[in-house]
This record gives sequence, C-alpha cells and structure tokens, in this order.
Amino acid sequence: MRPTNLRVWAPGVAQVDVEVDGRRRPMTSSEGGWWATDVGAGPGAMYGFCLDGGEALPDPRSAWQPDGVHGLSRLIDHAAFNWQAEGWRGRELLGQLVYELHIGTFTAAGTFEAAIERLDHLVDLGVDFVEILPVAAFPGRHGWGYDGVFPYAVQDSYGGPDGLKQFVDGCHNRGIGVILDVVYNHLGPDGNVLPAFGPYFTDVFSTPWGQAVNYCGAGSNEVRRYIIDNALMWLRDYRIDGLRLDAVQAILDTSATHVLEELAVEVSALSDEVGRPLALIAESDLNDPRLITARDAGGYGLDAQWSDDFHHALHTVVTRESFGYYEDFGSLSQLATALTHGYVYAGQYSPHRGRQHGRPLPASITGHRLLGYAQDHDQIGNRAAGDRLSALVSPELVKVAAALVLTAPFTPMLFMGEEWAASTPWLYFTDHEDPELAEAVRVGRRGEFKAFGWNHEDVPDPQHPTTIERSTLKWDELDAAPHADMLAWYRELIALRRSRLDLADGRFDQIEIDFDEEERWLVIRRPSTVVAVNLATRPRALEIQASSKLLASADVELLASSVTLPPESVAILAR
Repeated sequence: MRPTNLRVWAPGVAQVDVEVDGRRRPMTSSEGGWWATDVGAGPGAMYGFCLDGGEALPDPRSAWQPDGVHGLSRLIDHAAFNWQAEGWRGRELLGQLVYELHIGTFTAAGTFEAAIERLDHLVDLGVDFVEILPVAAFPGRHGWGYDGVFPYAVQDSYGGPDGLKQFVDGCHNRGIGVILDVVYNHLGPDGNVLPAFGPYFTDVFSTPWGQAVNYCGAGSNEVRRYIIDNALMWLRDYRIDGLRLDAVQAILDTSATHVLEELAVEVSALSDEVGRPLALIAESDLNDPRLITARDAGGYGLDAQWSDDFHHALHTVVTRESFGYYEDFGSLSQLATALTHGYVYAGQYSPHRGRQHGRPLPASITGHRLLGYAQDHDQIGNRAAGDRLSALVSPELVKVAAALVLTAPFTPMLFMGEEWAASTPWLYFTDHEDPELAEAVRVGRRGEFKAFGWNHEDVPDPQHPTTIERSTLKWDELDAAPHADMLAWYRELIALRRSRLDLADGRFDQIEIDFDEEERWLVIRRPSTVVAVNLATRPRALEIQASSKLLASADVELLASSVTLPPESVAILAR
C-alpha cells in the first residue's frame, strides 16, 4: 500500500499526533504551523488528530464523517470514483432556469440516490440547473444545512461523498448543471472543532448566527486558504458547476483584496484548467453592485447574486403583506423599478432599516446577473408556518407571480414543489443532539417571529420529527387536481420563455412598463412581446396593440387595440 500523507494546520500547539485505526504516531512540524506525516493506511481508514496529547479530534478538512460530527474522520480517494458523464462540458449560468432543492425533503427517503430518481421530472419541466442547499456535515440526521461544522465533508445521512458524486453525475447525464449552496460566514456550534486547531474565528466582528470567520486578522492567511481550497474542492473533485455563497454580507474582511475577489480569481483559473464554466452566486442584502462588477472595474467579479428586492416587490404586490422587511415594499412602482433597474433600493431611504440603503447597478450589468424568484427556501421557511405562496393567495395570483418571474429579465429560479403548488409547507427543522442547544433553538426561533407579529404558538418545534415530515414533498400530487393544472402552467411558461428570445433577454433597456396603482394593472412591453397583468378582482380592459395571444392564465378578449383581462390574470401577447 502506498503511504498516505496526512497534514493539519495547528499553529498554537507543541505536539500533534495522528491516530489511525486506533494507533497513534507523532507528526512532524513544518513552517507556518503545519504538521505532517505519512501513514500506511488508505481509503476507509478512520483517523483523527491529537493536540498536545489530548483525545483524537476529527480532521478540519475531513471529507467524510460516517459516525457523525463527533466521530473520527474517514479517508477517501476522490480519484477512485467512476464518473459516467465524461462528456459533460458544463453550461453557462446566466439567463438559465435554476431549481432550488433540499436533499432531505425533496423525497421521502431524503437521500442523493432518491433525488436522482426525480431528475427526469426536472428535465421535462425545462430546468437547466439544480441548486442544492448545503450538504456539508452537520449535527444529527436532518436540518437545513446552515449549521454545518465540517465544510469539506458530505452529510452522511444524505449518502456521503459518493452519493453526492452520483447525484452530480446523474444531473450531468441529463444535461442539468449543479450549484451547491456553501456557508462561509460562520459554522454551527455543535461539533465545531476548528477553534481547537487555530484562529479560524474572530471576536472583532460578529454574525447573527455565530462567531465570524477570521478573514483579516492574525493567522487569516491559512483561514482564507481553508475556505478557498474548500470551494475549489467542490468544483474540481465533485464536478459541481457553481457555488451559491450564503449571506456574504456576513463575510467580514477589511483586507485590500476581499476574500470574495480572491475566490473569484482562483475559480476563474480553475475554470480554464478544467475546461468548463464555473459560477459564483452571492446572497447579499446590501444591494452592493461591487459583488457582480468586473474586477477590472473595481468589483469582486462574482457572476450573479440573488435578488431579494424583486422577490419582496413581487410578494407584497400579490399578497398585500406589510410586516417585517415587507414594510419597505408593496407598490407596483417598486415592482416596475425591479424589472427595469434590478435593485429597488439603490440609495433611497429604507423605512425598515431606518437609513439609506443600496446603490444603483452600473449600466453594464444586465438582469441575468440577478436571480429572480417568487419563492425560495428562506422566504418560505422563515415564515412561522412555512407557508408557500400557494397557501397565501389564489391559484390565479400564483400563476401571475410565476409568469412575472419567467418573463422577467433575470436568471429565474424556482423552489422545489413550486411548479405544482405543493401542499406541503417548508418549515425550519433541526436534529440537534445537545438538549440545551435544541431548547435554545426552540426559544430563539419563537423570538425571531415577534417582529413579524406571529404568535409563538404558531411556530412548530424544529426538533419534532413531524416538522421535517410535514416539509417533505408529496410526489403523488403531480397528477392530482389542482396540482396538475399548475404544473401544466409552469411547463407552458418555461417552454414559451425558451421559444421567445426577447422573454429571456436580460437587458433592462429593452423593457417599458405602464401601471396603475389604484386599478392594479401592469403592462410590460418588450420589442416583440407584451405581458399584461390584472391584479384586481374584477375584469380590466387595457389599451394594448397585439397581434396574437401566446399564453394566458384565463380567457382573454383580444381586439385590435385592446385586451380585456379576467380578474387576477396574466396574458402574454405577441406585438
């Protein structure tokens, strides 16, 4: 057997031993706080590192935690996997249809293997990319994934490293790209061993979810390397096509070169090396265009970012909700601004924040660099009852919202089950093994909803097994009423978007919008297409010159110079 070289960064200790399959041996120190040794063990061996004679701890760069986050690490060989989709050369992200899903609730089994069995549904729907919520190892059997503690390891209950590779391979064999959600702003508290090894965290900054990662203090060179190497691992060893970077406003870095820019540079180099497109997508609530501005223009050079402004503008228009951060939205004027400028708040005063917020997007940035959606895991799951849009408004208004997403100038994104108006909510669920932490999560979750006016009794217990069970999709709904009708609508919308080039055009200057706040109608004109929306509860006649109806959610009356829309309906017309 060829020896395996094991390395670990532990700059503040006097001695490190490695324990492999129950036997310890000393490691040799080297420059920069690194320790290394060769061991006569290969894939499958269990190992850990002992700091200054202490008990064996898992590897901070562990690829597999088969016994959970409190167990030892297992060696794997990435090169041993037998990839089938060798012809996959990737695909460009911008303007393509993204489908967000959570492995644990996408199917009843909650595994990569079971998710593969549902991929043909996504092909039939017209999905270009799946975006999977975090799979980095977290405590317990199930959770959202944002409390992961081993960024390099794949959650074992989902299927472990090979399970993820099989899922990616299955997607690529069907022509679907894969985006992985990663969390680089904090780690979870349960099973987090990084502080024992080195200065991975800082007290200079803080995040709402835990200690901030040390991106610019003493020892931060290796911490930055730890994060960037992790990103490159997913893209190289798992053949992931892009990463969604969670809450980058909490990646706090005062360095002259922000870690996000450094990451973008290295991902671009890897893209050239592997010969396929690789994308970085930011989630941020700052409305800061530097994220997606080119590096030679002073930006970080990321490819795209989520657009909560569009979501909030659309959501409040169809639901009339005005609590929490929704108090900043609610007008057709703001929806029109989102559709023609990207950000709604681009330096204006934000009542919810009590200050000015955001700055304008440069004219060179198109809508394709923003992901637009009516629903996502946060906006559903962070409601007390986890209610989808279909539980809040009529089916007619759900269809209107879907049409506005799929005819917008953005890169559109759907949340799993949205396409058939799934009856299942999507709730916040955890499986913490520490009773005190579990209770703290329960109490904290209830407290979060006070600002939204929800009674704490309406908040399901995240730890109760029924909470994840209620959140799991029911695939037998697809062919049943009323779900089949909604699925047909989504399929028609997606097919139309593919066939009409100007519906997928990301240029803001190709769109003109008229609206009436009081009468609640909206007309979106492109060079060869018109999208007419009636949000009111009575019919509306609009002056529109159109040659034919392309698609409508209800029966419309089309005359030479006018269109009559039924209540709560949308029509897509050819000019």
